[in-house]
Amino acid sequence: MAVQMVKCGRLKSPRCKKRTVFLLKIVCFVVFVFAFCEFLIYYAVIAQCSWPVVKLAVQGDRKESASVLKAMFLSDTHLLGEITGHWFDKLRREWQMERSFQSAVWLLQPDIVFILGDVFDEGKWSFPEAWEDDVRRFHKMFRHPAHIELVVLVGNHDIGFHYETNLYKLHRFEKVFNFSSAKIISRKGVNFVLVNSVALEGDGCLMCKATEETLIHLSRMLNCSRKSDQNHLGKECSNVEQTPASAPILLQHFPLYRRSDSECTGEDSATLEEKAVLFKEKYDALSQEASQKLLWWLRPRLILSGHTHSACEVLHNKMVPEISVPSFSWRNRNNPSFIMASLTTTDFTLAKCFLPVEDTVIYMYIVAGALLLVLTMVCCLTLLFPIGQLVNKHKQI
Repeated sequence: MAVQMVKCGRLKSPRCKKRTVFLLKIVCFVVFVFAFCEFLIYYAVIAQCSWPVVKLAVQGDRKESASVLKAMFLSDTHLLGEITGHWFDKLRREWQMERSFQSAVWLLQPDIVFILGDVFDEGKWSFPEAWEDDVRRFHKMFRHPAHIELVVLVGNHDIGFHYETNLYKLHRFEKVFNFSSAKIISRKGVNFVLVNSVALEGDGCLMCKATEETLIHLSRMLNCSRKSDQNHLGKECSNVEQTPASAPILLQHFPLYRRSDSECTGEDSATLEEKAVLFKEKYDALSQEASQKLLWWLRPRLILSGHTHSACEVLHNKMVPEISVPSFSWRNRNNPSFIMASLTTTDFTLAKCFLPVEDTVIYMYIVAGALLLVLTMVCCLTLLFPIGQLVNKHKQI
């Protein structure tokens, strides 16, 4: 056998050439399938998404001069930790999210990206070493150019539900992500109110009390800024910091109170079994009291939240829409997605961008594997029983 291999290598017979060409084709085929399923597919799918068009307000004979803010909203990444996360599951899910995020940022070029909580899966109980490792992996996965801003909100998996959290967990999250229990950020005249919804228990705890006091202060800021006549604001607004005169967009992890997801529709809404389950206040959604306080204090024009892992659209007080953003992780959904928003000071338009469906990737691997097996068998039969030899033998007979 060794002599035949050396002879084959030296003489470069047609049979050996065919075998070499076939092996090269197999390698190219495998590399292409792997590269497409693990890299190119994210660009191919996300490239089909585009920013929604928002109407600009007309002021007299001129359109609103303020530029449009392009914002991305995603939620519930749930980076696996060292306790419950299997190494392959962790590797697979983080690669999927990293490629999706990097592809979306490169193709869509948003101005700002918001992650609506539950960044980590085990932040509520992870030790300092595990926490540092989770943070390191997060920064690697969600790296972004300097001109794109990334804002991260806190969720119950990051610091725990109200009954299991403490100031240590809250402060270490705040330190890493520059997040406070409630604050306003304004970009291109658009106001966003970021809220730690875990702190809206309403029981007077230290964290809850501080958050409510901050929200009342933010409410005064927004109300004073909305007053058209700045020369007659009154004493209550004389020493209040001003924000752009725009109704805010409320961002938080927990959704406002609703009975269930039974009224939610769409291909990425909850399953029929999940829709039949009633929500538990302060666990699946905020309490009715906390929800009404937020609506009354802030008077938002739009609300975006996460937590449920499924899509939903709810109208509060018959005028304020709330969008539940589905999970960004394939561990929680077969069809993850994120929200794209074109925002101005007076209007907004939303669109949803779906990521590759995991079943599609699996089917592609199965089909490619079956095709590879068939081609290998055909080639092996051809090499073992060359057609030319069979024809020559037939002629000799």
